[in-house]
Amino acid sequence: MKIYYWSPFFSNIATINSVLRSAESIINYSEKEKKIKISLIDAIGEWDKYTEKINNKIEIIKLNKISLIKYLPKKGYLGSRFSFLFIFFFNFFKLKNLIQKQKPNFIFVHLMTSLPIFLTLFIKKETKIILRISGLPKLNLVRYCFWKIFSKKIYKVTCPTFSTYQYLLKKNIFDEDKLSILRDPVIKIDDFINKKKSKFDNDNLREKKFIIGIGRFTRQKNFILLVKAFSDIVKKYPEYNLVLLGEGEQKKNLVKNINNLKISDKVHLLGFQENVYKFLKKADCFILSSLWEDPGFVLLEAAVSNTTIISSDCPNGPAEILGNEGFLFKNNSLQDLIEKFNEYKNTKKEIIYKNKILIKKRIKMFTQFQHFQSLKKLII
Repeated sequence: MKIYYWSPFFSNIATINSVLRSAESIINYSEKEKKIKISLIDAIGEWDKYTEKINNKIEIIKLNKISLIKYLPKKGYLGSRFSFLFIFFFNFFKLKNLIQKQKPNFIFVHLMTSLPIFLTLFIKKETKIILRISGLPKLNLVRYCFWKIFSKKIYKVTCPTFSTYQYLLKKNIFDEDKLSILRDPVIKIDDFINKKKSKFDNDNLREKKFIIGIGRFTRQKNFILLVKAFSDIVKKYPEYNLVLLGEGEQKKNLVKNINNLKISDKVHLLGFQENVYKFLKKADCFILSSLWEDPGFVLLEAAVSNTTIISSDCPNGPAEILGNEGFLFKNNSLQDLIEKFNEYKNTKKEIIYKNKILIKKRIKMFTQFQHFQSLKKLII
């Protein structure tokens, strides 16, 4: 059996680990592993930086001899649209020929999914396309029509949360028997155990009490709301600092807001961190300010780290993960975020501890092993 993964990307995003751990789960847990060939299709050289992280049993199939990713625009709507179209047309015949020649049994498509889906017009039914919904789908008219037209040719559509499954079911794009829930393999137990042992080596924060926010500095992650809330929180609780881990196109705007609020001495921008667990373990609490998530990878990383979570009640992951045990505030509500922080501070420690345990039990469904248990129903 041959299984391919297609997921072109431009920057450090959670989908990268999701793809790698999904592919690795087949190798680690399938009794038929020796008979299954797993491959990542490299469209523009996106996997070049991650070779050390990729299991040596996973093949990388390069569509182009040279790495094109460094030449393509990555920022702005027009730049990203150009890159998307370039990937589609430049790799059209290369991907088509690869599929026709190698005849993979399954292709999991995560990002820039339109090309492999469109190629179902030319490839035989022996190759089954599995559309992996990565994050909350923005169902504009173009995407709706595209998915509807090709719905019969797509073998399965997997959803990261039950809420997204229900959402697509109501939209009536795909037949119900094509939809299934396949939760992301966010938690890799051995990786978590190794990383949480790492020494907290930030001398500037070692003795400080801090709140943490993690993610790309984009509109989706809504860090400006978090910064504004912190400027109010620190007036009442001056012992706190705010640590932000990430990079992104909104960094300049974020810094401007921090300076305008006169809290630059209390906010620490530490950039992208490969190991977030050592920060989560040290943090007093983690705040997710996102406008949307599905499910929210860092939310799960915080939960497994036993970090108290305060999260926006955004679609589609947080409520499903935290349930009644989490501190959920109204999506994009500054006042409600501040009130939920005060509620957290006034909650007894034994109740917070009990809730952490209940949440931690719930997130077992996002482990690599549980991911494979769902995955094998699709491929074996």
